[in-house]
Formats: sequence, structure tokens, C-alpha cells
Amino acid sequence: MPTLFRLATGFAVRFLLPASLLIASCGFVGRKVLAQSRSVKDEQAPSSKPDTQSDAWGESERLRILALRLRPGQDLRQQIEEFVKGRKIRTGFILTAVGSLRSATIRLADQKDPTTFAGKFEIVSLVGTLGQDGVHLHIAIADSSGKTVGGHLVNGCLIYTTAEIVIGEARGLRFSREQDKETGYKELRIRSSE
Repeated sequence: MPTLFRLATGFAVRFLLPASLLIASCGFVGRKVLAQSRSVKDEQAPSSKPDTQSDAWGESERLRILALRLRPGQDLRQQIEEFVKGRKIRTGFILTAVGSLRSATIRLADQKDPTTFAGKFEIVSLVGTLGQDGVHLHIAIADSSGKTVGGHLVNGCLIYTTAEIVIGEARGLRFSREQDKETGYKELRIRSSE
């Protein structure tokens, strides 16, 4: 049975996984969200489209989940890209990721060139969309003092001990990246694959 979560913004999000499975690793916060979700379980999610452009939104009711573990010395972005290509993932996204880096190369906000950071880092967040036309990934890392920095993940982030990555794929959709006249970048386009 789908689980509906009411977010602080007032939006409702429907998950097709059982709530207990979806937030099993969230600890106290997860139990609190689960308790709150029970009170809105029978509500309907908003049906309005977030954008009038037909390629700006999509819906899938089928989820494929894949997982991989990276080893010391492997390049985080390269390995994700190879995994996506090899498994023919067309509409992927990072569900969760943990791990550590022995060096990090990140393109910071509003910067043309990437910055390389030396040292050991914990991966505190890795998010993004994945497809055959490319990936768009953001990472946040923390050093031994807890200082955190984040930006676009580029090649040059080398695994220190491990990286455990869980990827979801929304079946029934197709992602592509096409040049956007407004932004000047290749941006995500979402279409139905059926």
C-alpha cells in the first residue's frame, strides 16, 4: 500500500514502498515521520503539475533498486558513470550513499573550474540524477574537523576506504540532457518511455 507523507511545506509525497521499509534506517526521526504519515495515509497527493512544460515532470509507479560498493583508489564519478552505462540505467537517482575520500575534486557554486581538496573526507551527501545521456551529481564532504564543503561532483574524487551507493531507477520514464537556451547548460528533460 502506498504511503503518503505530509512534508513541512504542506506538500504530500506518495511512496510505493511500505513506510517501514522506506525509513527503516532513519532511527528516531524515521519513526516520528512514520507516525505522522499514518495520520495522512488516506489523503490524496496534489495532482497539479509543477510546470506547464511537458518535459519538466513525470511520474513512475515502478522502482528498480541497484547497489554498488566502491573500493580504495577508485574514482567516484567514473565508477558511477560506468555502472549507469553498464546497467543501462535510463532514469536513475541516488537514494543514499556513504563512504570516504582520500582526495576530492568539486566544482563549487558559480565557479567555472573545479577545486581539488587534499586530505581525508567523509561523504555526508551524494545526490543527483543519472541517465544514458550523462549524470548530474552534487556531493558534500566533511573533513576531520567537521568543516563541510559541497558542489558538483567531477572526476578526481578518489575513494579512501569505501563508498556504498544505492541507486533507484524510475521505470516508465526516460531522462535526457539537452541544451537549454535559458540556462546555457545541458538540462534534464523528462519523458514517458511508454
